[in-house]
Amino acid sequence: MSEPIRCWPTADPLYVAYHDDEWGRPVRDEDRLLERLCLEAFQSGLAWITILRKRENFRAAFAQFDPEAVARFGGDDVERLMADAGIVRNRAKIEAAIANARATLALHEAGETLGALLWSFAPEREPAPPRSLHDMPATTAESTALARELKRRGFRFVGPTTAYALMQATGIVNDHVEGCIVREAVEAERRSSRAGW
Repeated sequence: MSEPIRCWPTADPLYVAYHDDEWGRPVRDEDRLLERLCLEAFQSGLAWITILRKRENFRAAFAQFDPEAVARFGGDDVERLMADAGIVRNRAKIEAAIANARATLALHEAGETLGALLWSFAPEREPAPPRSLHDMPATTAESTALARELKRRGFRFVGPTTAYALMQATGIVNDHVEGCIVREAVEAERRSSRAGW
């Protein structure tokens, strides 16, 4: 019997669970979207498994990514986070996470949501499923436009590559490869989610 197809080869149970249960499944909740946005920024230059292994520490350090709580972080919090060995201690990324929480609240004050903003950049046409990791783009026209808009709204550490990784992670696009064991289930969730949006 052949092994089930997954988008990337791994035996790490944490990575397998992330692939099977989270990656590409639609996310609408503001706290979870802020978390994904911030963690994608923290991942920049690192392996994603590093972030997954520190994820619970990140959640504890950043008040479960509640935008109102994180937006209140000040200089003392930055220093506390810089001393926290359980997370990635990068001052620019820590300050970006706080700025991103504040930008999320600014959206709310304008009567908007982070979810609506992110999902407004979903491609009009679904691309064909990638055949392998090598077929997945690093950026797209939509991710470039999304990054530009996020920066205009005060978000930081969100270039086109990070924006596309966020789109992949939150189901705005479905980049599970052709034949992947969860591709069809992910697509069904995305169709259902779009219908209720």
